Amino acid sequence: MRVRGARQNNLKNVDVEIPRDALVVFTGVSGSGKSSLAFGTLYAEAQRRYLESVAPYARRLIDQAGVPDVDAIEGLPPAVALQQQRGTPGARSSVGSVTTLSSLVRMLYSRTGTYPPKQPMLFAEDFSPNTVQGACSTCHGLGRVYAVTEQSMVPDDSLTIRERAIASWPPAWQGQNLRDILVTLGFDVDKPWRDLPKKDRDWILFTEEQPTVPVYAGLTPKDTRAALARKDPPSYQGTFTGARRYVLHTFANTQSALMKKRVSQFMVGSDCPTCHGKRLKPEALSVTFGGLDIADFSQLSLERLAELLRPVARGNLPSTGTEQRASVSKKAARAAIERRVASGGSAHEGAFDVRRTPNLSEEKRLAAQRIATELLERLTALVDLGLGYLSLDRSTPTLSPGELQRLRLATQLSSQLFGVVYVLDEPSAGLHPADGEALFTALERLKASGNSLFVVEHDVQMMRRADWLVDVGPAAGEHGGRIVYSGPPAGLANVKASTTARYLFRASTNEPRREPRRPAGWLRLSGITRNNLRRVDAAFPLGCFTTVTGVSGSGKSSLVSQALPELVRKHLGQPEEEAEEDEPNPLLSVEQATEGTITGGLEKIRRLVRVDQRPIGRTPRSNLATYTGLFDHVRKLFATTPGARKRRYSAGRFSFNVAEGRCPTCEGEGFVSVELLFLPSVYAPCSTCHGTRYNPQTLEIRWNDLHIAEVLDLTVDAARDLFAGEPQIERALTALRDIGLGYLRLGQPATELSGGEAQRIKLATELQRSQRGDTLYVLDEPTTGLHPADVERLLIQLQGLVAGGNTVVVVEHEMGVAAQSDWVIDVGPGAGDAGGRIVASGVPDVIARSAASRTAPYLKRQTAAR
Repeated sequence: MRVRGARQNNLKNVDVEIPRDALVVFTGVSGSGKSSLAFGTLYAEAQRRYLESVAPYARRLIDQAGVPDVDAIEGLPPAVALQQQRGTPGARSSVGSVTTLSSLVRMLYSRTGTYPPKQPMLFAEDFSPNTVQGACSTCHGLGRVYAVTEQSMVPDDSLTIRERAIASWPPAWQGQNLRDILVTLGFDVDKPWRDLPKKDRDWILFTEEQPTVPVYAGLTPKDTRAALARKDPPSYQGTFTGARRYVLHTFANTQSALMKKRVSQFMVGSDCPTCHGKRLKPEALSVTFGGLDIADFSQLSLERLAELLRPVARGNLPSTGTEQRASVSKKAARAAIERRVASGGSAHEGAFDVRRTPNLSEEKRLAAQRIATELLERLTALVDLGLGYLSLDRSTPTLSPGELQRLRLATQLSSQLFGVVYVLDEPSAGLHPADGEALFTALERLKASGNSLFVVEHDVQMMRRADWLVDVGPAAGEHGGRIVYSGPPAGLANVKASTTARYLFRASTNEPRREPRRPAGWLRLSGITRNNLRRVDAAFPLGCFTTVTGVSGSGKSSLVSQALPELVRKHLGQPEEEAEEDEPNPLLSVEQATEGTITGGLEKIRRLVRVDQRPIGRTPRSNLATYTGLFDHVRKLFATTPGARKRRYSAGRFSFNVAEGRCPTCEGEGFVSVELLFLPSVYAPCSTCHGTRYNPQTLEIRWNDLHIAEVLDLTVDAARDLFAGEPQIERALTALRDIGLGYLRLGQPATELSGGEAQRIKLATELQRSQRGDTLYVLDEPTTGLHPADVERLLIQLQGLVAGGNTVVVVEHEMGVAAQSDWVIDVGPGAGDAGGRIVASGVPDVIARSAASRTAPYLKRQTAAR
């Protein structure tokens, strides 16, 4: 493939030739332009060419990558992108639906399941909780029913209504309005809730009435009664809403995920009494395969499913425990067909015709063998990729980006396409080194099938195994975007400009060996039960850097990212983390509560900081400058200039979210969207402000000869030079630069940032604060998306936090990080049910010698080099 004149994002008019039918790895420091070349140019152009052959109407239904800025690309085949992205928001989406395995399982139960006597045959959709035919009629396929009770809405009945006893009512003015209405209605708002008559309590909480009454804001109950008697004009007319009605109406109608999550806490959930949490109608749950109904079948691990289906694929139907004749009467068959037709389906759907097959035993055996063989082939690919611990009913939003990408990779392995370019975004992310071999084997299978593999990757082992390396750089942002090297991996050793070469070919590290710190105490957890953790005891050294390791799915994140912060937050009285705006329905995504306690060490922790990879914002209005807070100081600087003082401009004038200062045409967006019907929408710079976001009057104010839009367009590195001497701004910019984000622009929209970049921005925001010590920092795979050079920079910052008297705990697969830790906790030994235990804990040298640890051989290589 020949690329000519690629200028996407920071690419500098790049020309490069890349072989087909090969494993090509794109390398370079974070922000160098790797993804701009692989995804933004090659994949985007391949998709554009393919979609030209698709019907115009169908194109509107496809999420299109856009048109890349490139002169020409020759020899480009069709492409499939497997990118790092979070699970789909819908909590009804599962491992089974993403991989399409659930469709096969439903067919297996429909065609080959063991039915009760006289039960009509069910069709595949009858086994889906997401269809009208299959969903339990009581819980509508949710598996749970919800009630809004007095106890949930009034958690402390010793409080009065004025003291906000009714916690489910809205905060701020709206809640005060409802309390004032109760005063008008004659209720005693100053008597403890428990002392109010039951009929009054029930009416306030559960009434469906909505009386409109005069409200006298600010008056005491006595004065209100007097005003009513005199018929004084009220402040306004207020309409009452019962507490339960408010909760249910808000949950059903609000567009805000934060509001939805707030009111959901007052809805008490329990397993559906009809389906007992299995989400399906009784008719579907009465059908079994191997003695299991389809809900129990879907809860088995993929590895266990593969074991169950192997004999079936060889033609042996599983034992049901009570063998029943698989016969369907003509009357029952006719009823099934009529029900199928009534629901809009076909009377003839199926692998065989139930009307003409009175005894299905032989047909069932053949159908089961065929379906099981197909299922087994797909399951094997998933198990080989280290995902055997997952189950079909595992909700997609609970998966990591790495797990989700490997699910898609396994699906492609079974598709058997030929002549395709697969473009993958860090497939090793979230993978323990022990699982890396299976990933490489899967990639080799795709290549052997006649496909090309373009992999954006930071993993050194993947680089060494590549057929071809494309090193982009030499640095990040404006200092990158060039092809440093393109050729076989061995040739990179002679390229002095390559940052990657220093890590790819070095035999050992030159860093001095550092003795592990002595703990200042221990944070001890006892009896932790969550997900696959079962009554686990763990101890984290305080004042140290701890790395928690283990194979994918072993229970690391359950322990460190869920149980640990949840228990510490409860002790410190910190509120729960806010919901994301695209977070799934909080009633559908019921998280398992953590069982267990912290038995020691909490007295030495005053603060908890959890730094995750959730986005720093959901719209282009959120950016690096606004999130870190440095933009507030920049705007204040502009407001102090002589021109701004003369015009009486405040700092708010320089925000693109304020009407006075922003462009009226694009309302501060900087661009306008042009709909092209069946083509992807084009985002063009606003014709009024030309992308600056501000109106001309605001841009007339300059600081150091730059207006506010030009400042937002600066990179972190350039801005640090500009704002030297401004301590508050300089501190934030220095933290961002030191953590490897000097290439980002201050105004870079949050929507353009990767999960790793978002996590490092959060960490930099924390680093700029004054360090007081006694803080617990919890990070989940902070090296995701980082080049080895950037990993070293990150480690310096994390070690600096520990040196300041804090405790840092990270979940990591990067053995270089584990080797530099003071303490390592290895969870495992396997994944899912085979994991969930503390295999070993100690200093890195001790873990490297552990016979029970799957991490030990990989850690040993690192510690031996130090």
